[in-house]
Amino acid sequence: MKRILIIEDDMGIAELERDYLESNGYETTLVDNGNDGLAEALNHEYALILLDIMLPGMDGFAICRKIRENKEVPVLMVSARRDDIDKIRGLGLGADDYMVKPFSPSELVARVKAHIARYERLSSAESSSKNHLSIGELEIDIDARRVSCAGKEVSLTNKEFDLLTFLAKNPNHVFSKETLFDRIWGMDSLGETTTVTVHINRIRDKIEKDTANPRYIETVWGAGYRFKL
Repeated sequence: MKRILIIEDDMGIAELERDYLESNGYETTLVDNGNDGLAEALNHEYALILLDIMLPGMDGFAICRKIRENKEVPVLMVSARRDDIDKIRGLGLGADDYMVKPFSPSELVARVKAHIARYERLSSAESSSKNHLSIGELEIDIDARRVSCAGKEVSLTNKEFDLLTFLAKNPNHVFSKETLFDRIWGMDSLGETTTVTVHINRIRDKIEKDTANPRYIETVWGAGYRFKL
């Protein structure tokens, strides 16, 4: 059952929201002040957050900003304030929607369903994209642990695959040999960071057309390696 957090200090409105949402199959948690509402939002997982603007302790704008700094979850702001500036500010801080009180409970439920469905679609698409990387002529299927370049499958060892995938998932970021050795081989592994250079060269031999001028894995002299988009 999907859980919804309601941060609202007017218990009459909060209970109305709760009743309609629970009658539509959602589980709800009610919090009546800003400080506790923020803590609840950050420390637990919810499918959506209903957030009032005028709250004791911390207002909804500040809460929305903090939520967006820490996690991705649909935020639907509700307020009796009708000024466009409040709507613009709320949406600018990352709220997904803004409803003015009083509102139709059925419209509220419809918007809640729509935003949860939208986030689920986006999360599914993001998860899928993370499991398949496509850069230039290079294709990396993370789940199948298969790599192809220019339409031809490339045979990589486990460590070569792990090293290539780690760099490709963190493009344009320079990693030192020490960092790469730690991430791929682990701090407790026996060996030296020169093994990173050996593996980089082997990967280049398999995916680069010109190893002297690599398209994908670039050497940043004195710093480490960087995967180029």
